[in-house]
Amino acid sequence: MNPQQVEIAENLETSLACAIAACEHDKLFILTDDTTRELCWPVVSGFPCLQGAEVISIGATDTHKTLDSLTHVWEELGRMGGTRHTLLINIGGGMVTDLGGFAASTFKRGIQYINIPTTLLAMVDASVGGKTGINFNGLKNEIGVFNNAATVILDTQFLRTLDRENILSGYAEMLKHGLISNTSMWAELINFNLGADPLDLATLQRMLADSVAVKQRIVTEDPLEHGLRKALNLGHTVGHAFESFALGSGQNTDVPDSAEGPAPSAKDNSARTPQLHGYFVAFGIVCELYLSVVKTNFPIDKMRQTVSFIREHYGRMPITCDDYPTLFELMTHDKKNTAGIINFTLLGDIGDIRINQTATKEEIYEALDFYREG
Repeated sequence: MNPQQVEIAENLETSLACAIAACEHDKLFILTDDTTRELCWPVVSGFPCLQGAEVISIGATDTHKTLDSLTHVWEELGRMGGTRHTLLINIGGGMVTDLGGFAASTFKRGIQYINIPTTLLAMVDASVGGKTGINFNGLKNEIGVFNNAATVILDTQFLRTLDRENILSGYAEMLKHGLISNTSMWAELINFNLGADPLDLATLQRMLADSVAVKQRIVTEDPLEHGLRKALNLGHTVGHAFESFALGSGQNTDVPDSAEGPAPSAKDNSARTPQLHGYFVAFGIVCELYLSVVKTNFPIDKMRQTVSFIREHYGRMPITCDDYPTLFELMTHDKKNTAGIINFTLLGDIGDIRINQTATKEEIYEALDFYREG
């Protein structure tokens, strides 16, 4: 893959103008979803470097990360005169950067694209590393390609537009990065006051930079996920099964209940909002840290501290024993599997990464028991 430039912008207009100038192009397109077109496009629409750009919008949330939305982007690129020398700028969360990156990678056999992530989740995870794709056939990110954006521009001003659920969604990936990195990073993350109002954005921005550096280092060393990059899958084997289950069943898609009481944003059931990807990653981390204790001797005290943090802020998605076979079946479709064997990324300790680990169905069911009751 071509190398990827990741920049934390001090001045978004200057950074974007330089990124566009570095990509020779004949026509400029912007991809947003309905939410980012309303909230984020006005931030940049007056920039001289974007004058004359054509704007394409798709529906918001992961339910629109579909072949239909992808087809719409292709059709609009073609209708408005896109060529193989066109440049696409994706402005939005992970759904937009994933789908837009895939659209760019396949239109006219591939055009250049730039990502401007607007959610914490997209900044620390989806927009960096070259994974693009859509959900398909009831499975998360089933269709896609590896293809780096020419540039990823991170501007933390967009964090001010996020609600608590979107902050939490991105923070789950930051927590994962801490777990696969070192004890001091993990400790700072689980001791950060996520319940503060207002949040300490200065500290959050610094931790964001550290988190992005972890992912960038890993994907630079292993861009196509042959080895080390699998570390980034911690929490995702089970997490993607939870997410596919929720998307496919049409139920369990609200902010989760918690044995310790509802999360602050869920106190009023009338205000419930759809769950976001990071919630499912957090739930997957609970299960996979349990498996790490059982399979690779991860320290129980660190597992308990991490699980307690997740319970406090993310609650849990209600499932029953009757759901276990469906969740297990979804895990068998995970892209990391080989020869039908479910592969996990587990930990021997914080920073002690164990890729390509397996577990029996009974052990996986025990992990789901722990998730529900532990």
